[in-house]
Amino acid sequence: MVLGRIGGWSADRDACTPVRSTPAAQPDHWLVHADGRRDLLPVRRWHGPPEPAVESVAARCTGPTIDLGCGPGRLTRALAQRGLVALGVDISAEAVRLTQGRGVVALRRDVFEPLPGEGRWAHAVLIDGNIGIGGDPVRLLRRCGALIASDGTLIVEVEPSGAGLWRGQAYVLSGSSGERELRGPAFRWARVGAEAVTRTAAAAGLRVADRFRFGSRWFAELVRA
Repeated sequence: MVLGRIGGWSADRDACTPVRSTPAAQPDHWLVHADGRRDLLPVRRWHGPPEPAVESVAARCTGPTIDLGCGPGRLTRALAQRGLVALGVDISAEAVRLTQGRGVVALRRDVFEPLPGEGRWAHAVLIDGNIGIGGDPVRLLRRCGALIASDGTLIVEVEPSGAGLWRGQAYVLSGSSGERELRGPAFRWARVGAEAVTRTAAAAGLRVADRFRFGSRWFAELVRA
């Protein structure tokens, strides 16, 4: 889905996250859910070096890895720095440009379109809320399962335990203090809590092989059932 430009940021990606670098006076961006939840998007973190949580995800990858919804590419870069074949995929041309600017390979593509190496990736990764892409986690996980090899893994970042499973509409809201906020178009989105990932994965033909946390962030490692 192409969301156009919001407050000077490119948001034309399924994850609907701003990706353009700006000076320190950049506006804030929130992901606003139809159920009333409003999440501040950590844009500075996405543009920075890989934080420890991302390094912990990269450390679980031992072979060719596809980073789905790569954004500015900090995870793709972390994977490549470990000597792995790594491919970033994002629907945003700006995200792909920024990822390539980190010296790694990225492709502008919808995750549901044909991708290189289908069925042969050792690992696929969905972090930073990207399990919400398309608003249907079962469909998304099933698609990701088709990308990995029979002995491959899918690493997904999920919400903390208690969040449950939510699907609905969301939009990006952008603005700076004292300025008028700009609202982007609505799009389909989803959230999956740590306690809901088992049944969600099972519906997609996958199972949870491991769970791990890094600080306040929760992850699950899935394999084919």
